[in-house]
Amino acid sequence: MSSISIERLNSLFLRELAVIINRENKSEAISYYNLTEVRITRDLSYATVFYTILNDDPEIIKVAQANLEKINKQVRKDLASKVNNLRKMPELIFKYDEALAYGNKIDKILKSIE
Repeated sequence: MSSISIERLNSLFLRELAVIINRENKSEAISYYNLTEVRITRDLSYATVFYTILNDDPEIIKVAQANLEKINKQVRKDLASKVNNLRKMPELIFKYDEALAYGNKIDKILKSIE
């Protein structure tokens, strides 16, 4: 598969997964998942899905990760029904995107210096 097709597939997965995950989410602790990026391997074996949540408390992040692992199969099934022109559906791997939390930490440090 060419890199352009992978890029388009990354974008398509990001759009579809954002809707599916937030529809399937039944957690009281996490109101919304913001998906930041999807990276699909060239052989379509894995799709790493990066996400953030509104709360950066480590315990809440663990709950969010556990919730995503719990709904993984249903999300993958729903995604397969939306993207039906693939020969195989990649395994979904969810990872918390620490870039936003890191940026907020730097911002707090800079504000404390002023």
